[in-house]
Amino acid sequence: MNKINNLLSKLFPQDISTQTWEQLQPKIADWKHQYQHNNKPLFSENDVILITYADSLLQDEVPPLQVLHDFAQHWLKDSISAIHFLPFFPFSSDDGFSVIDYYAIRDDLGTWQDVQNIGHDFDLMFDAVFNHMSAESDWFTSFLQGDSDFKSMFVTASPDDDLSGVTRPRTSPLLTPFKKEAGETVHVWTTFSADQVDINFKDPDTLVRMIEVLLFYIVDMKARFIRLDAIAYLWKVIGTSSIHLPQTHTAIQLMRAILDEIAPNVLLVTETNVPHQENISYYGDGYNEAQMVYNFTLPPLLFHTMLSQDTTKLQAWVKTLEVPSERTTFFNFTASHDGIGVRPVEGILTIEELNQMIDCVEKRGGQVSYKRNADGSQSPYELNITYVDAITDSNIAIELQIKQFLITQGIMLCLAGIPGIYIHSILGSRNDFNGVKQTGRARSINRERLQASQVKDELKQSTSFRSGIFSGYQHLLTTRKQYSAFHPNTPQTVIDFGNSSIFALLRGNAPERILTVFNVSNNVHIINLATFEDSSYHDLLTDTTQARNITLNPYQIMWLKIQ
Repeated sequence: MNKINNLLSKLFPQDISTQTWEQLQPKIADWKHQYQHNNKPLFSENDVILITYADSLLQDEVPPLQVLHDFAQHWLKDSISAIHFLPFFPFSSDDGFSVIDYYAIRDDLGTWQDVQNIGHDFDLMFDAVFNHMSAESDWFTSFLQGDSDFKSMFVTASPDDDLSGVTRPRTSPLLTPFKKEAGETVHVWTTFSADQVDINFKDPDTLVRMIEVLLFYIVDMKARFIRLDAIAYLWKVIGTSSIHLPQTHTAIQLMRAILDEIAPNVLLVTETNVPHQENISYYGDGYNEAQMVYNFTLPPLLFHTMLSQDTTKLQAWVKTLEVPSERTTFFNFTASHDGIGVRPVEGILTIEELNQMIDCVEKRGGQVSYKRNADGSQSPYELNITYVDAITDSNIAIELQIKQFLITQGIMLCLAGIPGIYIHSILGSRNDFNGVKQTGRARSINRERLQASQVKDELKQSTSFRSGIFSGYQHLLTTRKQYSAFHPNTPQTVIDFGNSSIFALLRGNAPERILTVFNVSNNVHIINLATFEDSSYHDLLTDTTQARNITLNPYQIMWLKIQ
């Protein structure tokens, strides 16, 4: 408990930190008494998280949360262990990320009871959208009305302030004017859009209010994972970049310290779409901050690898992957509700290589979103396209397209960490051009809402593209869960066979070691395993013993258990 008090003193003057601690201390004691601990290990090879909107699957006259639960029970129970619900709260924009009420479920989705029912069968992961909330929320209305409880809840600044150094993820204005009830105009900090007003964690009452929301998700709703959305921007200081500030790290450490006291097996996952070294700073010292960080470099780097059919840069990057403690690991993913962020490959890919990816995305029906730089210029921020369409070449046979996509997923599943799988990846969804047309937003290309009956019909058709992706993915997942070599924290070593089209990764410790081998090209390659180790090998995916000279067909995967 002293740690919590000490962290408060880093954020506030002594008198305020003391008052805040006195306010929090009895609440923490009460939350600790209420929380029901589980006996699960912090991580295991069984951890696989499905990322989805609550209404990604629809069925007439059935609440979407119930539709999703039914689908997950019947189609995914052997392959996933947890469900990450993207924001399912009442919202006013940004497909849920402009939250109106942190304590409510949208009426059209279902109820908290539906969520808890899912929690009986799967672990739960919720979004903590704490950097900002909706300009249509009651809390912001109270702020505009001058309510004393909310008078300092949102970040304000003057248009005359020097904000030129603020890091921007968007091209929209940083400050948005609002009229207060008393008649004055106030300029509110809006990092992401005019409808998303930034929350002021410098105000101790606001900090306590948001911690109460966090603990509602964990103590009342039994979430095992909490995704801290856009957390890098949490603390603002005029005259700075207002990203990755020391106070932001301290605020996360405070959340972690409170959870360590109440629910030590709940995992914080930071969502920071930035270059790798900045991203991993959110581990802190390995014991005091997030247990998991999104591995944001992986999606664009894998895309480049498949486009170039060259694993050189992927190999070099994977060799650098380290976590600071046994209580931390990566959250590996290739696709999410957002596009493919390109900032994380700054310093890894050249401008020419980035432009090749951009050209490919545009040819395959996608779009490019931009951010505003400090000098007023714009630069690419993310590629808006389904990962399936980014990776697959429509000019080759369907069977090869399926293999093209699955090899990227196979690589992701073999890396040390916990895999996160976007529902549209495991279902093999293509670009939703109608969605983009309806909303006018590029990100809608990757957020299609599907009819559950149609999806099930396609999955039952063994020759359909969706079925090919789904069955192949399921085979990878169910195989992976059987072997402790794929535990999130077992060692990983890149093995170089002297062929840039081959990516090989050794996982595990003796006596269980698995050599995973991937041919990312459209050509046949032969490699001699004896150059690595003179042993016998059994391919777990085909249940066959392999000779030391193995032939890898285009886009083939082998997971070789060393005998």
